[in-house]
Amino acid sequence: MLQAIGLTSTRSRGQPPAVDDLTFDAEPGCVTALLGAAGSGKTTALRLMLELEPGRGITYFRGRPLHRVPRPAGEVGVVLGDVPGHPARTVRGQLRMLCAVAGVPASRADELLDLVGLAGLGDQRIGRLSRGMDRRLALACALLGDPHTLILDDPAEDLSPREAAWLHGMLRSHAEGGGTVLFATSDPKEAARSAGHVVTIDGGRLVADQDGAAFSRTRLRPRVAVRSPYAARLAAIISREARVAQRSVEVVAEAASNRLAVYGSSCAEVGDAAFRHGLPVHQLADELGDMGPVGAAGAPAVHGAEGTVDAAVPASGTHGTVARPVGTAGSDTPLRKAAADSPGAAPRPVARGAVPPPIRRRPARGPLWPVRYELRRLFGVRSTTVIMAVVLIASVSLSVLLARGSDAPLVHVIAAWPSLLPLPPTALGAGLLGALSFGDEFRYPALAAGRGTVPRRLGLLLAKLVVSGGVSLLLALLVALASAETLRIVYGGDLLHVPSNAVSLAVSWSGLTVGCAWAGLLAAGVFRVTAAGIAAVLAVPVVVVPLVERMPKASTTRSMTGLPGRLRELAWLQWPGEADRWLLAAVRIVAQPVGAALTLSLSALVCAFLFTSLRGRVRW
Repeated sequence: MLQAIGLTSTRSRGQPPAVDDLTFDAEPGCVTALLGAAGSGKTTALRLMLELEPGRGITYFRGRPLHRVPRPAGEVGVVLGDVPGHPARTVRGQLRMLCAVAGVPASRADELLDLVGLAGLGDQRIGRLSRGMDRRLALACALLGDPHTLILDDPAEDLSPREAAWLHGMLRSHAEGGGTVLFATSDPKEAARSAGHVVTIDGGRLVADQDGAAFSRTRLRPRVAVRSPYAARLAAIISREARVAQRSVEVVAEAASNRLAVYGSSCAEVGDAAFRHGLPVHQLADELGDMGPVGAAGAPAVHGAEGTVDAAVPASGTHGTVARPVGTAGSDTPLRKAAADSPGAAPRPVARGAVPPPIRRRPARGPLWPVRYELRRLFGVRSTTVIMAVVLIASVSLSVLLARGSDAPLVHVIAAWPSLLPLPPTALGAGLLGALSFGDEFRYPALAAGRGTVPRRLGLLLAKLVVSGGVSLLLALLVALASAETLRIVYGGDLLHVPSNAVSLAVSWSGLTVGCAWAGLLAAGVFRVTAAGIAAVLAVPVVVVPLVERMPKASTTRSMTGLPGRLRELAWLQWPGEADRWLLAAVRIVAQPVGAALTLSLSALVCAFLFTSLRGRVRW
């Protein structure tokens, strides 16, 4: 069961709140429609319920607010618009990536593709989907965690009648299985056709809370649509004849139009009246008319048997009544207590006039399987393999060209690092892959749909560091092996030999590529754009290295001899003696200008990321 209590949005610049003290329930086993015209506060109400907007109030999902649900994907499925996925990612790849977010097996993606009718489009790119197929994919994404509640914002907007009928059939099936469904719409006919419970709002406030039958009876009425160039004369004739015959007939004239809506009559009677008086009729059809919510401004004038009134109100007097109040009777429904003592406990009412609890815009949760998510995100688009292929081809080509001369050291030849380039292609490619790791998250926020940001989680950050570092090491190894093999084939084996410091060179080569990848990743995470990550990678050799080289040098150089022994005295655990040699090698690498510059850059970026992204309580 879904219970929204006292939802009130934040006022901005003296304007009234978009949602003001909105309270209603959505029962399981029933489709609930949140009905309102454009600008009535429907979308804001849904975002308040999902804690995407700051304000006041509370929403219970089966007795618990959303931030206290341990696994939100298994409780609430959300469709707030188009699928926020990379347009080059396939439909199946998008679902499998989100399976890692929800913590469900990848086989769940194929099950949902069959369920929503996209089994034949699994390899289709998201950017090429039609509106209807995109909405099917959005519904599949919402159903990944098998949620109890579905919340959708105008799901049938711009859909064909066939696609809209299919979508509402899926929502009814979910409700018939015991789930709760709430969707927002501005079309009263859609609400009457598809929902068993309709909550009407206007100006952000509750207007009516009715079951589907009561809503259809009071809000939608059969009428005859008439279009004539003499609409005013025809309206007066129909009203006069109805008054003489003592029949209840209402004629609504649309402002600045030649169209009439006649209630309580038929096409035959209206057509006969027009024929008898020689008035031409351009349209004559039966339809259902929307009476509009009670108190709506700009209601059309009604010409009745007794004259003209301000609005068309059914004789029963039930239009606009709140048929299903939440709490005590009356328009000022008392607020319920913000927190329950136990997760499944129902909220308890408090005194009338109590201030609703604040709604804080909480950061999105990270994926339950972050490493698996990052791997599927990285290799789910072609850009990753294209970048690696381009780097490999460029490195091999540069190695062959550098080997033609005798001046370039063998290490630079294999690394394809000419003196004209600030960094080798491998380091630049690793930095680009790292920058895309966070840059694509902000550009296509699949993890935080509706929030416009990326989850501030240490688990996600560590997963990105591990995956980007592993891909960088793989790229560095492939470039070294491919360059060496190409040189052997082109120039023979005499050119190649294993240097005495091969291990130290391998560590330096690996540290350079991994460091560039991490620099691009952290900078893109701090500045929220891929270009910032690329700029941070290029800044290491162009800006930071010259600054390190220009630092004043001491007249005497102190030796670090004995450093491992002194560190061993500070540590509780004793490491093997072989570790001393590795520690000294690492210190010598960091002491080089490029190594020192990269270390300084990474240290500054880590501090900036922690300050901008993880300030407040650190979350895993």
